[in-house]
Amino acid sequence: MKTLNDHTILYDAECPMCNLYTKAFVKTRLLDAHGRAAYQQLGPQNCPMVNRQRAVNEIALVNNKTGEVTYGIKSLFKILANAMPVFRPLFGFAPFVWLMGKAYAFVSYNRGVIIPTAGDGFALQPTFLLRYRLAYLVFTWAVTSYILTLYAGLLQGIMPVGSLYREGLICGGQVIFQGIIISLIANEKKWDYLGNMMTISFGGGLLLMPLLLLAGLIGQHPIFYAGYFMLVAGLMFLEHIRRSKILNIGWTLTITWAFYRAFVLAVILFI
Repeated sequence: MKTLNDHTILYDAECPMCNLYTKAFVKTRLLDAHGRAAYQQLGPQNCPMVNRQRAVNEIALVNNKTGEVTYGIKSLFKILANAMPVFRPLFGFAPFVWLMGKAYAFVSYNRGVIIPTAGDGFALQPTFLLRYRLAYLVFTWAVTSYILTLYAGLLQGIMPVGSLYREGLICGGQVIFQGIIISLIANEKKWDYLGNMMTISFGGGLLLMPLLLLAGLIGQHPIFYAGYFMLVAGLMFLEHIRRSKILNIGWTLTITWAFYRAFVLAVILFI
């Protein structure tokens, strides 16, 4: 694959995902050895043609010879098209670029709640766009509810098997319940907290997938599946504590998060 020389990609040093894939570009020689730099380390005199706030939102690729700058998915496509020219027509196909641009923005504008970090106080931070946060909440709610509906079937015999409607109501109910609590104690952090909370739920759902895929081989062992479910719930609880510390919101939301889940479980089992 051909190296894109004399170009520098400006990544977010506070974003583990950005750090990982830009480092991979250099290691696989899609970019040269000096082809990446953290925008936090750029002085005012460097890359004068770069729109700093836009580069925070959409990863920027700078042509070091001409000063030309591309942003977001177009930056990634420029690197990939240079390495794999056979895909150049696809990367230039407007509907595909638009669709991938939306997917890129979906991840980019939610990256702070997908993999949060404490940050280093850099003045420019990703712009918050409510439509992308709402889309993220809906996406994680829908996928998590579906996975839980499937997993509930493995628990048949020790708890009532529910429907997608039930799991969707439970998952969505927690968003509303926790949304009310966070609005009362730290309203300015509401959307960040809800995004983090649904990432935890989504991650928990993904951890259940291996047993769903292997259930045909494992057989009907509801106690085993319930034990694994409790293990995942425990990991989710610990992750909630960790993310709450990053958000600096104290213990209240962790307590109400656990209370809601315990209350719902009691309702399912005994009512």
